[in-house]
Amino acid sequence: MVSGAEQQQGHRAGVYKQKNKGHKHGKHRTKGEIERENKGRVSVTALTKKQRKEARKMDKRHKANQLRRNKKDLVLTEKRRLGSRDGPPHLVAVVALHAGVDAEAVTRLLRCEEAGGLVREENSVCGVSDSFGLVMPRFKQRFTFLRPDTADMHSLLDVVKVADSLVFVLDSTEGWDSYGDYCLSCLFAQGLPAHALVCQGVSDLAVKKRVDSRRALAKISEIRFPGARLFPLDSDQDATLMLRHLGAQRQRRLGFRSRRPHLLAQQVSYTPNSSEGSGGAPTGLGTLCVSGYVRGCPLQVDRLVHISGFGDFLLSQIDAPIDPLPLNSMTPHTAKPGKEGNVDMQDGGVDEVASVRVLMKADPARRESLQAEAEVDPMDGEQTWPTDTELLEAEEARKSKRVMKVPKGTSDYQATWIVDEEDENGEEDEESTDDEDDEDSIMEESIDGEDLDSQVDAASGGGSDEEDEEEELNSTSDKGGADQRYDEHMDEAEEGEGLKRYREARANEMFPDEVDTPLDQSAKNRFQRYRGLKSFRSSPWDPMENLPADYSRIFQFQSFERTRRRVLAEAAQEEEGAMVGWYVTLHVVDVPPTVMESVQAGRPLVLVSLLPHEQKMSVMHMLVRRHPSNTDPIKSKEELVFHCGFRRFRACPIFSQHTSADKHKLERFLRADAPTVVSVYAPITFPTAGVLLFKQREDGVQDLVGTGSLLSCDPQRVVLKRIVLSGHPFKINRRSAVCRYMFFNRDDILWFKPVELRTKWGRRGHIKEALGTE
Repeated sequence: MVSGAEQQQGHRAGVYKQKNKGHKHGKHRTKGEIERENKGRVSVTALTKKQRKEARKMDKRHKANQLRRNKKDLVLTEKRRLGSRDGPPHLVAVVALHAGVDAEAVTRLLRCEEAGGLVREENSVCGVSDSFGLVMPRFKQRFTFLRPDTADMHSLLDVVKVADSLVFVLDSTEGWDSYGDYCLSCLFAQGLPAHALVCQGVSDLAVKKRVDSRRALAKISEIRFPGARLFPLDSDQDATLMLRHLGAQRQRRLGFRSRRPHLLAQQVSYTPNSSEGSGGAPTGLGTLCVSGYVRGCPLQVDRLVHISGFGDFLLSQIDAPIDPLPLNSMTPHTAKPGKEGNVDMQDGGVDEVASVRVLMKADPARRESLQAEAEVDPMDGEQTWPTDTELLEAEEARKSKRVMKVPKGTSDYQATWIVDEEDENGEEDEESTDDEDDEDSIMEESIDGEDLDSQVDAASGGGSDEEDEEEELNSTSDKGGADQRYDEHMDEAEEGEGLKRYREARANEMFPDEVDTPLDQSAKNRFQRYRGLKSFRSSPWDPMENLPADYSRIFQFQSFERTRRRVLAEAAQEEEGAMVGWYVTLHVVDVPPTVMESVQAGRPLVLVSLLPHEQKMSVMHMLVRRHPSNTDPIKSKEELVFHCGFRRFRACPIFSQHTSADKHKLERFLRADAPTVVSVYAPITFPTAGVLLFKQREDGVQDLVGTGSLLSCDPQRVVLKRIVLSGHPFKINRRSAVCRYMFFNRDDILWFKPVELRTKWGRRGHIKEALGTE
C-alpha cells in the first residue's frame, strides 16, 4: 500500500535523467507575428547560395548573348558599309592561276555596262594598267577592279594585303598550273581574304561534257578550296551574278590589316624639296601626295606611315578632295550630308570652288618620332667601384663557398663549372670512354651585328672545321629548266659549291653538331668561347651575359604581351582622324624619288599607318615551317627576303629550336621536319601577322623557302650554339677506357678535363689522365 503523502509527491527523476535545453523564447518571431507586423508588405527575398549561383549563371549567359549580338551587328555593319555610300569601294583583284586563261577578258566582262554599270576609268589604281572603278546603281554598290601582274610576286602580295575580295581565274580542264600553285602557297601563308573561283570556256563545250568538266574542276579545286563554289564566267549574265556574289559574300577578317589604317594609292604626285641654303638646289628628297580610300580603322595624321618596300615616313597634313567614284554619280549636287556630319566625303559635299579641303595638319608636339634605334651611351658600361653592400655580399658568398673534390690539375675557374654529385666516390668511377662533349656557346639573338660574326668565327673559324670553308651562296637549282643545267653554260664552281653545301647539310643531319678537333691549333684556343654544360635543360645561363654591342641600340619591353594588348585596345577605340571610307590625300614628307620611280614602273603603292612603337628596332622571333617545294639547304645567317605583315625587308636570320625551355639550341640549317624559330633584327610588329621567307637567286628570281607567323619580340631569348667533340675507343676496360682522336695535345686534355663526357649509350664519366708523350 502507498500512503497519500507519497502519492502527492510523485516520481522523482534520478541523477541520470536526460535534461533538454530550454526553449529560447523571445529571440525570434513566429511567421504569424511577422505577417501581422508587415501588414501585407512583402520583404526582399534573401537568396540562398544555390539561387545566387543560378543568378550568376543567367547573368553570364545574358552577357555572352549581348557580346555575341554586338559582334554580329558590328560584322553586319562593316559588311553593309563596304562598297556602299558610307564606306570605301569594294576592292576586287583578279588573279590568273593558269598561263592559258585570259584574265583581261574577265575584267572586260565584269564591267557589266549592259547591266547598267557605270565605269570610271579615271578611278583606276595608280601603278596598275588594267584597273577601273565601277558603280552599280542596281545593287547600290561600287567596286574597284584591278588585275595585278602575277609575274611580280611582291606586287601581287602587296595588292592582296589590301584587297577585299579575290577572283581566281581557273582553267576549265587543269584548274591551275605549277606557278599558280606557287602563288596560292604564298597567298595562303600571308592571309587570304574573301575569294571566288571562276572559269571560262565551259559554255563552249558540248552539253554532255559540261557536267563532267565541272565535276573534274570541282575535284581539283577541292584540294585548296574545300566547299568553294565554282562560277562560270562566259556572258554578261554570269558577270552580273558574279558581282552580286562579291557584294554579298562574307568578308574574312585579317588581323594584321584590320587593326591598322591602310590605303591603296589611286593618285600619286611627287614634289622634290628645294634647299634654301644652297640656292634652291634639290636635296634628293621630296613630298609624296598619295590619294586613296581609308580602310581598316581611322587614320591619324600624327602617326607614322609605312610604304611597303621603302620604309617609314612622316605625314604633314591630310586633305579631302572630291570623291572620284560617288555612288550617285549622275546627280552629285543633290547629295545629302554624310553620316559623319562635318564633311561629306562621298558625293561632292566639299565646296566645288575649293575642291580640296585640309582636314588636319600634324602637330609637332604630338607627332611620333622616326627614331628606330636607341641612343648609345659609351660610358654606360663603365666599371665602377663596388659599394659597401656589394663588398659585404661578395664576402658572404666567399665564406659560404662549398668545398668539392675535383680531378687533379683542375684550376679554380674550371672547378666552378663542375657540379658536385653525392654519389661520386673518386677517380675510379670516372669512365673515360668515347664520349661527346656538350659544349655550348651563346648567340644572344645577334643576327647582323659584328659581335655575332666574331662568335661564329670563334666557333667555326681557323680553317680546321668543316664549317670554315663554306660560303653563303644562293641555291643553284632552277625549277624551270633542270635539264639545261648540264650544258656548255654550266658554272662548275657554282655546282661544286652547291654539292659541298648539300654534303654539309647531310652530314649535319646524320651527325648533328659534331665538329672535328683542329690539328693546326690547340682546341683550347679554338673553342675558348664555349663552355661545358652538365645539363642543357637545367644548367643556369645568364641571358644578360656577354651581350653583343648591337644590343645597346635596340629597344626592349618590360612585358611585350601587356604592351601589345594595351596598344591594340587603344587602336580599336580610336575615333579621331580620317574615318574609314573617306577619300583623302596624304602628304608624306622626306620621301626618296625611288618611290615615284617604282609607281611609274607599274608597281602598286600600298601605304599603312603604324601603331605606336612599330618603327623601333628589336629582336623579332618568327615561327616558320619550311615549304615543301624548296629542297635546297638553307644555312643559318644566310640572307633572305622577309614578308612580315605589311613590311618587306632583307635580313640574315639565325635558326633555333621551338621549345618551352629557357635555353634554345641553334640550328645550323632550316629543318624540314619540324617548325623552326627564325630570329632577326627587325622593326617591331605586333602579332598577329603572316611571315613569308624568300631566297633570291643570282638571276634575281626569288624562291619561297618557308611560311609561318610572327611569334614574339624578346631580346632575352637565349640561343646556344652546341658542338660535339667525339673520340674513338682504343681500349675498353671494366671501369675505364682509352680514347683517341678527340684531342691531339696534352694541354687540350687538361683544359677539357672538368667537362663531363657521355657515351653513345648514355654512360657518363670524366677524363682521368692524358696518355702519350706530347
